[in-house]
Amino acid sequence: QVQLVESGGGLVQAGSSLRLSCAASGRTFSNYAMGWFRQAPGKERDFVAAISWDGRNTYFADSVKGRFTISRDNAENTVYLQMNRLKPEDTAVYYCAATLTSGQVISRDLYQYWGQGTQVTVSS
Repeated sequence: QVQLVESGGGLVQAGSSLRLSCAASGRTFSNYAMGWFRQAPGKERDFVAAISWDGRNTYFADSVKGRFTISRDNAENTVYLQMNRLKPEDTAVYYCAATLTSGQVISRDLYQYWGQGTQVTVSS
């Protein structure tokens, strides 16, 4: 089992930045690729970003490329999502997830463990 706890969400104005954190506990964190997903009201949970177990490979949804970055600190068992130039359409609950699958882990079906989510609201 892997337990994931997100933090760092909040209410910000368009153009602002936020950094989300996801702290992991349980199994060996460095074994897992990590991802961020988001879900707006009435919509499906969509892929945002992912990072390989060693941090060498990252993947982003087209909607966030150039604005968001993902990173991880395996010594601290934490993955981060830096969100810059936020837009109202970024408003959603953001979820952290972990998977033992390698490669281009952009599908939510590939993830075994999920956090409870953190709300991000971007006002115009």
